[in-house]
Order: sequence, then structure tokens, then C-alpha cells
Amino acid sequence: MTVIAFQGVPGAYSDLACRHAYPGWTTLPCPSFEAAMEAVREGRAQRAMLPCENSLAGRVPDIHRLLPDSGLAVVGEHYERVEHCLLAREGATLETIRRAHSHPMALGQVLKVLKELSLTPVIQADTAGAAEMVSREGGPEDCAVASALAAEVYGLRILRRNVEDASHNTTRFYVMATRPETPPIEAPHPVTTFVFRVRNMPAALYKALGGFATNGVNMTKLESYMLDGAFTATQFLCDVDGHPDDPRLFRALEELRFFSREVKVLGCYRAHPFRVAHEGT
Repeated sequence: MTVIAFQGVPGAYSDLACRHAYPGWTTLPCPSFEAAMEAVREGRAQRAMLPCENSLAGRVPDIHRLLPDSGLAVVGEHYERVEHCLLAREGATLETIRRAHSHPMALGQVLKVLKELSLTPVIQADTAGAAEMVSREGGPEDCAVASALAAEVYGLRILRRNVEDASHNTTRFYVMATRPETPPIEAPHPVTTFVFRVRNMPAALYKALGGFATNGVNMTKLESYMLDGAFTATQFLCDVDGHPDDPRLFRALEELRFFSREVKVLGCYRAHPFRVAHEGT
């Protein structure tokens, strides 16, 4: 049996992402990102699906901090369109509902329908958890903002689909495994993810990144964050187009290492079709 772990409860958007990316696999809900990674390290799962950024909300907290020391490799990426639904128990209608339960991020993404239906937002720990709560305790005045999968899992009716304010609401995930699965150098659309720390010297970041410009390597993600709460210890998480063995990226990484205290490649993998389709847009 092949298993993929995710953070959340059954019916969460991460659960949906697992099912779309790996149809036929068993999904393993975990209480935290750390627990999902631990499931892979212990062999209880072969993959972990971890959200790293959302087109509306930006980066997912803690993921950037956990990746470098996880002992796992990035072996893929997945983009999941977020399609919020209003879910309720049998007997509830759009006319009876008065309260919308969900994660605060999801509630912030459905402001138009909350206003249209005069719904009072009620914060819950996550979207699928809100659906579970409504299925257990909700009355005709309660609904949950969650996925269609959550409706299926918890036996709720979908009162309205696609209630999100922005049609481009999409979450990107890193797929993690115990060993790298680097595609061959001739494979199309490779992406490489790595972290680095620059040396404490003037213009270190400018010099470190110069090799990517001079070698024509496209950097699609560059995020900085503090290490251990120290303002002077900054680490960067990057995604670039290219394979580490390609001469252009190889030279760029060599120059990066010269100006950095540490460079760690987390993985190379094929770009998801969503990324390929939106190149240059």
C-alpha cells in the first residue's frame, strides 16, 4: 500500500491535493507538518504533501523553517485550485443559514458571499474541521466553508459551490520523500529548490545572486527568514528553473557557494503542468 501524508483532517485541501496528485494512494492525516514529515521518515508514508505558498495569502508559515533540517528531499510540486463551498446538514438552506464556520484564511477569501447572505463568520482550526463540527453539532443556521471533498467525507450538502472571491486562488505544495528523485538532465522543465546563507560581508547577497543573472538562470522564488530569532542570521529559500548538472545552473551554484556560508540543495524535480502553462504570464 502506498501512502501520502498531509497536515490536517480528512477532507482538508491538502487531502484533496494528495488525491489529485496521487490517485489511488491512501492519504494519512497528521496533526502537524512535523508529524507528516515524521511519518515519511518512519516509513509509515512514502510521500508528504506540504503547502508552501498560496496565491492570495503568500507563504505558509513554518514550512521554510522545517524543510532544511527535515532529512527529506523535495521530489515534486503540486498546484491545487482552492474551490470553497458552503456546506450544511440536511434541512439547511441558503435562507436558513446564519453562521459560517471555517479557518480564518478561508473566511477572508469569501467576503462577498458572507455579505450577500448576511453570514456571521465563526473561526475554526481548519476548513475540514469546521465541516466535521457542523456535521456533528450544526443546526439549520450553521454552514461550513470547505471543500467538496469535506462534504463527501462528513455527509454534508453543498448549498453553493465556488464561493471564493478570487478565481485564481491556488495553493502550491512541495512533495517530500526520504531520497532525492532527480530527473535526468534531458527531462523537460526541471526545477531546483535550495537554501543558502550568505557570508557577513558588504553586498554579499548581490554578489551571491549575480551568477544566476550572468548564467541566464531564472529564479522563480526567493524568500528570506531569520534563524533562531537572530536578526543577523538570515537564510534564503529559492526555486530556480534548471537542473543542477546543467552547466549554467552548475556555474551559478558554484558562484553562490563562494559568497555563502552554506548552500544546501533540497531537490530537483519536474515542474508541475500548472507552472509550465503559466510561464511568462
